[in-house]
Amino acid sequence: MDAVQTDQTILKTKQHFKILDGLRGIAAIAVVIFHFMEFAVPDYKDNFIAHSYLAVDFFFCLSGFVIAYAYDSKVEHIGILRFIQLRLIRLHVLVVIGAMLGLFTFIFDPFSNLYQGYGLGKTLLIFLSAALLIPYPLVHERYFNLFHLNPPTWSLFWEYIANIFYVFILYKVKNQLLWVFLVIAVLVLGYEAHHAGNLAVGWGGDNFFGGGARIFYSFLAGMLVYRSNWIIKSPLGFIAMCILLAAAFLIPFNDRFNPLIDLLVTILYFPLLVALGAGAVLQAGYEKICRFLGDISYPLYMIHYPFLWIFLSYVEMKKPQMNELVLVIVISLFLLIGLAYLIMVFLDQPIRKYFNAKIKKA
Repeated sequence: MDAVQTDQTILKTKQHFKILDGLRGIAAIAVVIFHFMEFAVPDYKDNFIAHSYLAVDFFFCLSGFVIAYAYDSKVEHIGILRFIQLRLIRLHVLVVIGAMLGLFTFIFDPFSNLYQGYGLGKTLLIFLSAALLIPYPLVHERYFNLFHLNPPTWSLFWEYIANIFYVFILYKVKNQLLWVFLVIAVLVLGYEAHHAGNLAVGWGGDNFFGGGARIFYSFLAGMLVYRSNWIIKSPLGFIAMCILLAAAFLIPFNDRFNPLIDLLVTILYFPLLVALGAGAVLQAGYEKICRFLGDISYPLYMIHYPFLWIFLSYVEMKKPQMNELVLVIVISLFLLIGLAYLIMVFLDQPIRKYFNAKIKKA
């Protein structure tokens, strides 16, 4: 029991949780690999990383923790408008960049003529949908995503909803009532897992409300991890935490047990990982790695999928062998990480810096 304790001083110092940053990057990389594998190996039972769709639930839980940590004591001081401005600047630059990349790859995909079938008018609508976070499932040929040009935008839609609820309601709510909300969220999530057969929901026109169920639970759970001072100190380091996180993504896909597996991972395991990650020890030499992974996590998540559409078109047209697919996936992963870093340095950060300076002067 000595190794597991809460440490309120950690929370009060407002330090940066570097291992959690690193884990966010690992989860983003797992999502990219998972999306490649969806097209390379469509049967989830043969997909070695099939449960990586649960990375979104980890993101939501981490978001609840970080938002409560960063803003619970600040909202009264900065006000609702400033909170919304800060969150828009942090999140929306990459939403628009992702939509623009999606527009580019949709029009100029060398292996597909899908754009010609939809034309300029509908293409403009799905671009505005992605850039303005207005769900518009249109492209039936490609899974009926809420935001076709950049499908991961669906989770940002729900992230925005959670942030709005937080600043208007949740930050003022006492923990006792948050626990009541959490119990309700467990029931809603349980229904969704049973109804859908798993928690890979929320991204499409036919499973839209599943995204609400996922963030309803995980965001509240993350908030309560912070508010309950549930920081678990242990000798676990970054590598050990990466292994624990990866274990959730590598669970074999099983239609019979998926509802139970997904619920256990989301309800119990991810909040535990956030608590462990916040209290884990960052060994010398891993600080730069965690910083890099944390920095590129959101850019990578938001810019990778437009290029996945080209990959799918390539697979459909060329029908390559698995050894060729593996080579393409590995090379593409490193290129996407590099591109995410460049977009972060030369677009995202300068644009955010500009707008942050503007609101400070206002």
